Amino acid sequence: MHDPLVIGGTTLSSRLFIGTGKYSRNTLIPEVINRSGSQVITVALRRVDLTGGEENIMKHIPSHMTLLPNTSGARTAEEAVRIARLARAAGLGNWVKIEVINDQKYLLPDNLETIRATEILAAEGFVVLPYMSPDLSAAIRLRDAGAAAVMPLGAPIGTNRGLRTKELIRILIEEVNLPIIVDAGIGRPSEAAEAMEMGAAAVLLNTAIATARDPLGMAEAFRDAISAGRKAYLAGLGPVEEVAAASSPLTGFLS
Repeated sequence: MHDPLVIGGTTLSSRLFIGTGKYSRNTLIPEVINRSGSQVITVALRRVDLTGGEENIMKHIPSHMTLLPNTSGARTAEEAVRIARLARAAGLGNWVKIEVINDQKYLLPDNLETIRATEILAAEGFVVLPYMSPDLSAAIRLRDAGAAAVMPLGAPIGTNRGLRTKELIRILIEEVNLPIIVDAGIGRPSEAAEAMEMGAAAVLLNTAIATARDPLGMAEAFRDAISAGRKAYLAGLGPVEEVAAASSPLTGFLS
């Protein structure tokens, strides 16, 4: 089945985006990429050693991956814009995931500052993927500001609590004419499959894979779950009924 995802002019066959944090060792990252089939990987610019030191995370990311530098650590639009420009100047490409966070307990994104940063960076030619709290008005403003996709959270970052914002994400899928990439909170492959069954374009995962007992096995499980969820969405789920609906006629047998 040929079912590509196109974002910012880039055609992707995988709908699983992955992160680079929390692994017990960075040398796991290439194998996670291989087992997950992912083609897009996000990395915080503050983890990139531009001097080329031993701990440079970029040494573990194969060249065929599409890099999605994120603005982790930004508290304002101005800081996010500065980080994005530094990433592009450092040769990390044209894609950027906007993260603007002031809340230090739940790490919830500041949608207003995110919109401001998106307006500036989209005008400068970046492919902007903003991380956001799922709100329809904000998502529409991000679309109109030039976002290539929007990335609503399923639950607070790193919690593995699942699709707690499911109904709000469903509204974005229905009303915002952009790819919706569910980011943050998903902990189980079944939850990723559910997001895809709803019509999400992709899912971004980090903690659920990196903190699993077997990260490589979990990467493979998420790969399969996201593929299954997408196939179910394309096939069209059957209707949900309030009362029983027999699969075979109940009358005329042995009468």
